[in-house]
Amino acid sequence: FQPRLALQSGQWCSCEALVRWQHPRLGFIPPGDFVQFAETSELIRPLTLWVARQAVMQIAAWHRSGLMVSVSVNLSTRNLLDVTLPDALAGLLRQYDVPPDALELEITETALMTDPERAMQVVNSIAALGMRLSIDDFGTGYSSLAYLKRLPLHSLKIDRSFVHEMLHDDQDTIIVRSTIGLAHSLGLQVVAEGVEDLPTLARLREYGCDEAQGFVLSKPQPAEQAGAIMLVPPPGSDA
Repeated sequence: FQPRLALQSGQWCSCEALVRWQHPRLGFIPPGDFVQFAETSELIRPLTLWVARQAVMQIAAWHRSGLMVSVSVNLSTRNLLDVTLPDALAGLLRQYDVPPDALELEITETALMTDPERAMQVVNSIAALGMRLSIDDFGTGYSSLAYLKRLPLHSLKIDRSFVHEMLHDDQDTIIVRSTIGLAHSLGLQVVAEGVEDLPTLARLREYGCDEAQGFVLSKPQPAEQAGAIMLVPPPGSDA
């Protein structure tokens, strides 16, 4: 789980659930080595539902302890073609008595392109059930503005490739500021990912960005450590 910070309030607000595999013999296996394989097979559905179950269970545990944060889960191309997925996710939320808006599903523009109409059906069903939707890696896919208009989104995530050099690259600065302004005009929240230093964090806050995620705040952590991190003031706060 990688914690996210609400920049204007300075409060921890959510986490992204990231799948990791610690193999008993091979040790740590990077997600790039197995997620892509799962995506090209029938394994992606059970993998996604396993991650979603862990996320929902953790939301329930954190809420019971008074830590009122949400958790986001990434959906793949195959997930967006699975018309049974929305009801499966809703079933998990009911099972663990978690409010639907505490679960956010992250999708990419590229994942929508395989079968746009079927993907839209799945996405609209997810939104109708009360879960939140976010566009991940915004600006790196296709037809970004068209999808902002069509999708029932809650937020978008500015890709790390724009955030990483925004203090040193005028074009990246313009892209970041313009994206924040555009998203807010459309009623969307903005999350900056890949934030690695305090000056970038401060500049994003100045630009009105809503949330930030990155190594300057926390690396991805097991649930217990992530929860402990979110119980103390974040880096760069005055508390």
